[in-house]
Order: sequence, then structure tokens, then C-alpha cells
Amino acid sequence: SDLQKQEERGELLQPLIFVLLVLCSVLLYFKVSLMDPGFVKPEEEEVKEGENKGQGVVIPQVPGDIKLRRCGYCLVKQPMRAKHCQLCQHCVRRYDHHCPWLENCVGERNHPLFIAYLSVQLVVLLWGGHVAWSGLYFEQSWEWLQHNIFLLVSFFLIFIFTIVVLLLLVSHLYLISCNITTWEFMSHHRISYLRHSELENPFDQGIILNLWRFFC
Repeated sequence: SDLQKQEERGELLQPLIFVLLVLCSVLLYFKVSLMDPGFVKPEEEEVKEGENKGQGVVIPQVPGDIKLRRCGYCLVKQPMRAKHCQLCQHCVRRYDHHCPWLENCVGERNHPLFIAYLSVQLVVLLWGGHVAWSGLYFEQSWEWLQHNIFLLVSFFLIFIFTIVVLLLLVSHLYLISCNITTWEFMSHHRISYLRHSELENPFDQGIILNLWRFFC
């Protein structure tokens, strides 16, 4: 049959890979949006959790004489680099930002998966853009426009989303390579442990080590 011939020629492999990438993108989206981004729990729960797991909660060293403060909203003691999100109504460890597309914060636990999601989404968009572009053949006629308007709109939307995802991914990779979060980058002058630090970025340990500690 035609299907068997296409399979023998390997013509079904590319559509299969594309569908798997789309499925992976969808699964990553739900994983990042539904998982705990690193909510700070009350001190009593953290102590019990640490005892059950046989390990304590590690709190980074505070530069200078800056003291860890208690959150004015949820009343938990904030670790270094944590911030309260009023939309999630929780303090989040290594808070990066609240993503309206995910309806969740991006923090210590789901930030690497967020980067993986953006990477897979970018590949899907580039591939989809290539498919849409390859299906276009240009003619200067109203009839051609009527027959190809859906394909043109699709390509335009894919192009816009590709630019947005690409810029977002590049900016996040740059900040990760510097070991600084989006919140710290945007609000450097308002954060006490950065404002009073002798170093511009006390968490920077070099590009290679920053990337290694983030992803590994």
C-alpha cells in the first residue's frame, strides 16, 4: 500500500518526530504549570521534612550584616533569593518571575523544566514555520489570497511566537549564565542583599559553574 511505501522511504519519520515534539511540549507545559515551583513552607514543616529525609535545609550565606526577614504576607522566614508572589500567595525559593501563560511562578524547582519547555517549543515553532513557508507559492491575484489566507495568517502567528520564545529563551540563558534571576536583574537596587553587597552579583561563580549548578 501507499502507507507501507512511505514508511519504507522514511517519509513517516519526520511527521512522527514532529508529533512527539508537540506532545513533549504539551507535557512539559502542564508539568511546569502544575508543579510546586519551590514554595517556602513554615519553619516547623521544614524541620520535620528535613528530619524525615535525613537532611537539613540549606540557607545560603547572607552578605554583610543583612538578616533574613520574615515575609509580611505569609509570615514565613524567607531564605536568600526568595520572594513573595501575591498571585500565588506564597513565598517562592529562588524566585524568577510569575508567568501568566503558565498561571504559576517560575522558581527553584521548575526553572530548569521551564527552560526545557521553551527549547522544545522553539523547535516546534521553527519546524511549523518551515512547513507553513514551504506550502506557500506566491501569486498576485485575489483568488490566490482567498485560497492561502489561512496559511498566511498561520505563518505570521508562528513567526511572532517564534520571535517571542527565542528572545525569552536567550534572555533566560544569559541570566542563568550569570547566576541571577529575572527578579534580581530587574530589581537589583531594591533588594537588600544585592544593594549592600560589595560585589555586583555575589552569586556569580563563572559561566561554566553557573550553568552546571543550574542544569545538573
